[in-house]
Amino acid sequence: MTDFPSSGDVLARLRAVRIVPVITIDDPDDAIPLARALMDGGLACAEITFRTPRAPEALQRITAEVPDMFVGAGTVLTPEQAKRARQAGAQFIVAPGFGPRMVEYCLEHEIPVFPGVATPTEVEAALDKGLTTLKFFPAEQSGGLEYLKAIAAPYVDVSFMPTGGINAENVAKYLAFKRVVACGGSWMVLSDWIAAKQFPRIRDAAARATEIARGGVAVAAGVTV
Repeated sequence: MTDFPSSGDVLARLRAVRIVPVITIDDPDDAIPLARALMDGGLACAEITFRTPRAPEALQRITAEVPDMFVGAGTVLTPEQAKRARQAGAQFIVAPGFGPRMVEYCLEHEIPVFPGVATPTEVEAALDKGLTTLKFFPAEQSGGLEYLKAIAAPYVDVSFMPTGGINAENVAKYLAFKRVVACGGSWMVLSDWIAAKQFPRIRDAAARATEIARGGVAVAAGVTV
């Protein structure tokens, strides 16, 4: 079972990578080549979504065989899923919304957790639990960067990780907002590419995302996830 890094360490690593690939894996055999493709492209971070039955196995394989990859679990909805993520070696947990029971489990076990918010009420629910870095989801569908700036304004100590509708064309503008820690996105790890084992393509897309994260010119990907 993972010895969890502190929330401060997690935030430092997220701020360093800036873009977090959000991955849905059906076949755990794809986990290792996928992780290595991302690392070769400069993105040594991933969020494995618990949307598929074998996601915990995929996460566990990455943590065991690619130890330099900073990997967390996403779409975690219940304490039971959080426990499975913890056992699989997740170093942080992300949720699409604010589930009090799941959040309380993570806090009790000192697991860095980033629940999703889209309204001031949800921000305040998170603040009541002592959480000050939150997933903003679904980012584009909720109103995009201007909406995020509006709900962030009253909460000066809160930072955000926008996810949802983020792509190579718009990620740079989110990253330019000082209240954004990192952005989640899956345009460089499309499920069709993973299923087709197009790992060189994923590596190249990760490399372009890395350039954006470092302040390079965005390359239009033509996809939005």
